[in-house]
Amino acid sequence: MYRGNLMENVGDKQNRRIKILMVCEAFGGGVFTYVSQLCNDMVDNFDVYLAYAIRPQTPKNYKDFLDKRVHLIEVEGFSSKSIISISNDRKVIKELRTIEEEVKPDIIHLHSSVAGGIGRLAFKGKDKVVVYTPHGYAHILMGPDRKTKIYGLMEKILGRTSNAITLTCCESEDEVAATLTKRHTYIETGVNLEDLKKQLDPIKPVRQDKFTVFTLGRATVQKQPALFNHIAELVPEADFLWIGNGELENELTAPNLTVTGWKPRNEALAIAKGADAFILCSLGEAIAMSLIENMFIKKLILVSDVMGNKSVIHDGVNGYVCHTAEEYADRIHQAMKSFPEPLPEQAYQDVLNIYNTDVMKQKYIKFYTEIASRTVESGEGGERDVSEELALLSFGEWMGYATESMVAA
Repeated sequence: MYRGNLMENVGDKQNRRIKILMVCEAFGGGVFTYVSQLCNDMVDNFDVYLAYAIRPQTPKNYKDFLDKRVHLIEVEGFSSKSIISISNDRKVIKELRTIEEEVKPDIIHLHSSVAGGIGRLAFKGKDKVVVYTPHGYAHILMGPDRKTKIYGLMEKILGRTSNAITLTCCESEDEVAATLTKRHTYIETGVNLEDLKKQLDPIKPVRQDKFTVFTLGRATVQKQPALFNHIAELVPEADFLWIGNGELENELTAPNLTVTGWKPRNEALAIAKGADAFILCSLGEAIAMSLIENMFIKKLILVSDVMGNKSVIHDGVNGYVCHTAEEYADRIHQAMKSFPEPLPEQAYQDVLNIYNTDVMKQKYIKFYTEIASRTVESGEGGERDVSEELALLSFGEWMGYATESMVAA
């Protein structure tokens, strides 16, 4: 069940503040940082409610990260079994609808794929605005296989049958959204520069004897550790660091590559300050917080030419966009001979002007205010019946429906 004070404000609707209900099942990692910052930034202008689930990655003191004016509602049905348990998914949909009835929000904002999937089945968006932010489409981030094809089909059908507006984190993610729905736009992700500067200022850089290239994250399919390892093999005269670990860390075997494991934030920032270059060679991103932070630290940035990365880094302007291990290696060799100082400086200026929470806050205030004041267009007529039918299914049953549809196609 939900928790918190959910009483409707007294007064004329036109005079009261707009109510926003955030729904976040994946309340950990980068999504936690994004959603908690967004909630805090919006409370001066809107009444903000956060329906969330506790995850292993959720900080123990998560409430300390949130403004006390944010109304917290724990969704108990959002368990780790939520996408495979039919009975639990029905409970989640019922619980979300109960929360909606009690809060009476003007806007419902769904964060990440599970909340986006179940939420778009639970909320029709007929008398209020529903917004869905994928934080990186799972069918792109996880690489091509049967499971991700199902996720892609799910996104396509829900995009056509739901009235939700898909709000992505950058232009290239919005380009993907455009293939899935007619209702889409984007607001660039940003970091809190004041907090980041406070964290960075007292930290002394940890410098290596050699030119140092690093990355940060879980060693998973999305982050392509085998590619990072190959780059290291091609530049044996440099040191390579992988901050983090994961199920594919066994692919990180180059003799000049060190897997540090997860480090406390201060230690990770000290390594970043002392390094020369940052690589993000992933299959796709929304916009990675680590990318923006290292732009702010003025590292030389090298990224893959994929969703998210290519919106932020422009080849030869504020970093390098690479396509093969050899291209990464060539750029690193060039930088070792003559470091391209203007590129990190431009990346730093881009964070000051675009990728920060001050700019993001103003764009969100404008976005929420505008969508709350207008009627969202209905979905494609002939497909509304499918949405009504799917809304009665659990997310697990929906996955079965998507599988059958893919086979039939």
